[in-house]
Parts: sequence; structure tokens; C-alpha cells
Amino acid sequence: QVQLVESGGGSVQAGGSLKLSCAASGRSFSTNAMCWFRQAPGKERELVASISWNGVSTYYEPPVKGRFTISRDNAKNTVYLQMNSLRLEDAAVYYCAALKDYYSDAVGYFDYRDMDYWGRGTLVTVSS
Repeated sequence: QVQLVESGGGSVQAGGSLKLSCAASGRSFSTNAMCWFRQAPGKERELVASISWNGVSTYYEPPVKGRFTISRDNAKNTVYLQMNSLRLEDAAVYYCAALKDYYSDAVGYFDYRDMDYWGRGTLVTVSS
């Protein structure tokens, strides 16, 4: 089992920045591909970004590419999401998710149904 706890959400004005963190505990963190998803009210949960087990490969969905950065520190069992130039449409609950024992150096799009473990989410609010 892997337990994931997100933090860093909050309220920010459009154009501002936030950095989310996801702390993992339990089974080995470094063998998992990690993802950030988000879900806005009335919408389906969607992938934001993914990162390989060793951090060498990242993937971003088009709406956030160039503005968000996913990273991880396996020594700290933590994955991060730096969000810059936030827009109103970025407002959502952000979830950290793990795909266990995913050893590929390449990551790409993952559906939320692919994930093995989830955090409870952290709310990001963006105001004009």
C-alpha cells in the first residue's frame, strides 16, 4: 500500500503561482510512476502531468504545458507540481496518484482508471 498526502493548495490570483507537494509513505515510492490529476466541479478527473519512476521523463497535458512543472525527490518520497501563470480554468481539486511498479523510463498520458493509489486532494482556487 502507498499512502499519498497532498499539500500546498490555496487561493491565488490569476497569473500567480503555487507549488503542490505530495508526500508518500508505505511501500517503495521510487518504483512508481507518479501523476497529478485535477477535477473541477461538474467535470471528469483529468490528467495534468506525469513523471517516470526516476524522474528522467515527464509529460504534460496541453493546457498546462509550459506553465506547470512536475518533479520528484525519491530521497524524500515526494512529488511536486510547480504551477505558474495560473488561470481561472486551473481552479480544481488536485490529486496525486501513483502507478505502482511502473519501471519504464518513458511516461505519457494516463487515464485516472490506470492509477493504483490516490491522495485525498488539495483545493486550488484562482480568482480574477
